Amino acid sequence: MIYTFKKDYHEKISIGKLVCLARTYKKHAHEMNANITKNPLLFLKPASSVIFNGESIIIPKMSNCLNHEVELGVIIGKKCKNISQKKALDYVLGYLLALDITARDIQSEAKKNGWPWSVAKGFDTFAPISEVVLKENVSNPDNLDLSLKINGKVRQSSNTKNMIYSVERIIKFISEVMTLERGDLILTGTPKGVGEIVKGDIIEAKLGDICSLKVNVGR
Repeated sequence: MIYTFKKDYHEKISIGKLVCLARTYKKHAHEMNANITKNPLLFLKPASSVIFNGESIIIPKMSNCLNHEVELGVIIGKKCKNISQKKALDYVLGYLLALDITARDIQSEAKKNGWPWSVAKGFDTFAPISEVVLKENVSNPDNLDLSLKINGKVRQSSNTKNMIYSVERIIKFISEVMTLERGDLILTGTPKGVGEIVKGDIIEAKLGDICSLKVNVGR
């Protein structure tokens, strides 16, 4: 799969691994009855879970409860490992708006049994993303409004300044765990207000005034 860009950008960049964060907003951690951790909590989603504007989230047969989670996405522009927080943004290509769709019933069972979350997070269509906005057109990724509507009703509304960890801190930490490659996508976590989506729902999300995303829920 290839990223699409809001403005002309002629190089084709393949979507790499999706590195996702949990519990990055205090109020969301509280609504999930989860503790806040000193360091970011990471999990992975496959690139095959990505869909784009206008496409459909498909409800898998093995789940009866999907939840929406709106997030800032950070695209890595060049390979990095063990980078400093001060230089972290030097390795960013751009930003986008993303949804981390979760099969909440499957995740709840996994949490109860101490199992990984891969199944709950990794289905095809579980990572809708917007067009990419180049880094040069975003003055401060740590101060962007983030919102999501279902059928015209606001479900989530916050700002990335409310994240527990800054974008720079997130990139630094991940680079200490794994090498980040050009095209990798970091999903920085969701604010409070997550909830269920069902067949026929129209999901509209916005990241400040720089990009938007609209998808629907299919079968």
